[in-house]
Amino acid sequence: MELLQLQYFIAVARLEHMTDAARSLHVTQSSLSKTIQRLEEDLGVPLFDRTGRKLRLNAYGSGFLRRAERALFELEQGKQEIDDLSGLREGTLKLAVTTASTLPVILREFRKKRPLVQFHVQMLSLQEMVALLHRGEVDFCLSSPPVEEEDIVSRIVFVDPIVLAVPKGHRLADRSSVSLKELKDEWFVSVKKGYGIRDLIDSICQAAGLAPQYVYEGDEPARLSALVEAEIGLAFMPSTARNPQANIRYLSIDNADLKREIALLWHKSRYLSQAALEFREVVLAYFEGQTGTK
Repeated sequence: MELLQLQYFIAVARLEHMTDAARSLHVTQSSLSKTIQRLEEDLGVPLFDRTGRKLRLNAYGSGFLRRAERALFELEQGKQEIDDLSGLREGTLKLAVTTASTLPVILREFRKKRPLVQFHVQMLSLQEMVALLHRGEVDFCLSSPPVEEEDIVSRIVFVDPIVLAVPKGHRLADRSSVSLKELKDEWFVSVKKGYGIRDLIDSICQAAGLAPQYVYEGDEPARLSALVEAEIGLAFMPSTARNPQANIRYLSIDNADLKREIALLWHKSRYLSQAALEFREVVLAYFEGQTGTK
């Protein structure tokens, strides 16, 4: 069994389509098909149920996928450990986040310590982020809400109050606070369902008898301030995402436990390089300096 066979198998298993997998691997479909066929011959069982060009993992394939991912995960950990022991100062720190409002300052502070380390950051839904963490494809996650799983360390680093953003010309702009019941006739802009803050807000609003009417639902939290400023709708936003330059007023919310917990996540089995450990310290130091830290 060859390492290349495992890499190709994992790509096909995740996409369940030979053409798409070949494209992602930058190889011909014929070469990919032959590699998968040799792997199945080595194992003595088929790993996929085939219907035309579509593939679906069978019971053999599902079990083998977990082992193959684990094997590649361990090999990658070994490579990182060797790089660390050899004193390599470069490399890439891979991050996944459901909350990005604090990230620019954190990355800037870390770059002062490790100027040669590059970053790759993905803004993902909670489910997508956890999947990458389990597969060993990211070093850390900044998540809201925290994640409770056996293989994942989830350290709450900040408790962030959620405020209501309104344009300065709005009827509520002169207020310092508002109740949820007063918002029943308002329109809102938000990120899509599946993002932790959206799911949290919907849950608390529902408990208070409010069903927010959304006129915009997107994937870019940073866009919400511009939409509020343009009077498209109001937005529930974490306090750390306030934009002091925008023509927006931020109101606290009465009698509602609207706050999010931000957690730093990492996999218990993942080798943490010296650079990764330094990044973790930068994150913890940043949030310790913020009001509301736990």
